[in-house]
Amino acid sequence: MRRLLCNALPVLTVGLWLSQPVLAQDVLPTTLPTQEDARLQQVATSNHVWNGVTVSQDGRIFASLTQSEGAGPQLVEVGQNGKLTPFPDEAWNRWDEKDPEHHFLHVNAARFGPEGYLWAMDAGNKGIGTGAQAVTGGAKLVKIDIKTKQVVASWVIKPPVLKATSYLDDVRFNGDFAYITDPGAPGLVVLNLKTGQAHRVLDDHPLAIDHLPLYADGKKLYLPSGKEKRVGIDQLEVSPDGKWLWFQAIPGPLARIETRYLDDATLPAATVAKQAHKVVDTWTTGGTAIDAEGNIYASELNTRSIKRITPEGKISTVISDPRLVWVDAMWITKGALWMPAAQINRTPATTGGKASTVEYPVKMYKLALPIAPADRDHH
Repeated sequence: MRRLLCNALPVLTVGLWLSQPVLAQDVLPTTLPTQEDARLQQVATSNHVWNGVTVSQDGRIFASLTQSEGAGPQLVEVGQNGKLTPFPDEAWNRWDEKDPEHHFLHVNAARFGPEGYLWAMDAGNKGIGTGAQAVTGGAKLVKIDIKTKQVVASWVIKPPVLKATSYLDDVRFNGDFAYITDPGAPGLVVLNLKTGQAHRVLDDHPLAIDHLPLYADGKKLYLPSGKEKRVGIDQLEVSPDGKWLWFQAIPGPLARIETRYLDDATLPAATVAKQAHKVVDTWTTGGTAIDAEGNIYASELNTRSIKRITPEGKISTVISDPRLVWVDAMWITKGALWMPAAQINRTPATTGGKASTVEYPVKMYKLALPIAPADRDHH
């Protein structure tokens, strides 16, 4: 029944979305939670801002760290009492422009994927909309064996698939394919892990570009330059059966496309573009995760809450808590949702260059829920 409902889901046209007025106000009416939820469990702290968490089958915790508060390690194993160990080693976490393919420039996502390996997505660029340029050799998907602490493979995304302003943001897996969002040059990169070939789809698609400014805690976000912070296609999830890719720009809406159109590199771009459809309006979102039932969990940055979106498009609130300040890329283990509270809205990168108001250490939380991970990534 779930699949029938999902396939019968009414699809809203792109035109309706485009006709919505662009929000101009600096402050949105919002009510922040004041009551802490006793179900929320703090599991780790960090003196560096993190933007993603992933957990191995044997319980080891890893995180990707932003560079929004200055340079530092980018991919770490999270230990006790805030200890962060650069992973796979310190050398990989030190940028070297002479050897870009073997050093991280800007890790923006990390997750366990096929065969239980740790995968790191190096954006290949230090910013979106800042004028920063993609570094050839820097944009790469790196596969790491956590038992040996060795990089076992790497896929470097090069021009013309890598564009001048590309910022390879996040990744999901589906069989032989990896799907990578690129909000820097709005579109989706499809990487064939077997052949190493990559191609682009949904370039400048109406559902991939950044129609609206971003808000967190009710306040509009600004780049250090003073420009509104806008981010296109960012979050993505693959349905448990592998049939659908769900995606959205940070401010929404949530859209989907059948993966068979993405995987076929021979299809004309216009043919693929017609297959993407809006499903439901969403909100300024920091990160998402998907469970074995196909429910998507999406943080709502304006209300410090996590929402659940069913495959049929129904929305409900999972938790709202004052401690959930900018929950970014989440992770699901059996029985729990993991949430890094990144506080990115308190960094100069989003406040027009104002001094940081991040409250250190930043926290990571988990919430017990009757859920299990989807098996697309072979958790």
